[in-house]
Parts: sequence; structure tokens; C-alpha cells
Amino acid sequence: MSNKNETKGSKRPYTLKARARKQEAVHERITLAAVHLHGTLGPARTTMKAIAEQAGVRRATIYNHFPSEYELLDACSSHWFGENPPPDPSGWARIDDPDTRVRQGLAEMYDYYNRGRYMLEKVLRDAAIVPAMEEIRQNKWLPMIESIIGILAKEQNNPEKDKRVRASLRVALDFFTWRTLIESGLSNEEAAELAAGWVRAE
Repeated sequence: MSNKNETKGSKRPYTLKARARKQEAVHERITLAAVHLHGTLGPARTTMKAIAEQAGVRRATIYNHFPSEYELLDACSSHWFGENPPPDPSGWARIDDPDTRVRQGLAEMYDYYNRGRYMLEKVLRDAAIVPAMEEIRQNKWLPMIESIIGILAKEQNNPEKDKRVRASLRVALDFFTWRTLIESGLSNEEAAELAAGWVRAE
């Protein structure tokens, strides 16, 4: 009798683990479905119904895993950035010449914009009309850009010049500035050189 009870009891941890793995798999399917739709349609045009169909779940299941729109968008952005990390700016900080530092930083960021364009242009566009997306932009994207600006604008001894350089860098690092330059017929390298010239002129 005792052996029979022990056997029954020993199955419970495995049952719980299997259930947890199943829940994790569903969670990932929903996240991947949302990432796919955000990259093709944009967050503003992505409905819960479309995510449910893409993931093969019911809409109620999505809300069980992601009670709020912010939580779903946050999971999507974390997954996408994990798969598509931005350039590491720590190497730029070791470049002493400010012109070279800015040109290198912009060139790498513009290459990143080019590689991630299919997602970035839709997400950043829709942030203006999707409050949860705007919150994520404020919490994740803008702090990253400001950190990059801090590295590229370092060692400005004149406060007025520092202010102008940082303002120029905010324009140069704006995704839609890059898109405008590319759509004007410039290559990534030419766009980075031109934008670095704006900063250098300050």
C-alpha cells in the first residue's frame, strides 16, 4: 500500500513540470505570433484575434498569459531585441577623436536600422497611436538612444556646444532621419558621413 501511494505521489512533480513546460510553450507561441504580426502589420493593426489565430490559441488564452497590452508588447520587444541586439557602444567610448567616434557610432547604428527596418519603422511609427507602445519606447528605446548620445558627445568642455552637439545627435540618431536619408538615395555609409558632418559643424 505504501509503495503504491509513494508512486502516486512521485508522479505529481513530473505532472507539474509537464504542465509548466506546456504553459511556457504556449507563452512563447503567443509571443512569436505577436512579433511576426508586429513586423508585418505593425502593433496598431495587430488584433488579438489575429494573434490568437497565428498562435493557434483562443483569445482568452492570450489574456491569461498577458493580462495587459503593455505586458504583451513588452514581451514582444524583449524577444525581438534579444534576437536583434543593437550595437555595443562601449567600443566607441574608447575612440579618442570625437569626429571618428561619432562617424563610427552613426555608421553602426544606421547599419542596425537597415537590418531591423521591417520592425523598427512599424513599431516606432505606431508608438504615436498605441499608448502601451509609446510607454515601451519611453522606457526602453529612448534611454538607449540617450546612453549612446552620452558616449558620442563626451568631452565637450563648452556647455553651449555640448547642448548643440547632443541636439544634433538626437536628430542624427532618429530612425526616421536615417530613413529619409536612405530614401533620398544615400547609402548607409554616405548617410552616416553626412549626419556626422552636422554634429561636427557644431
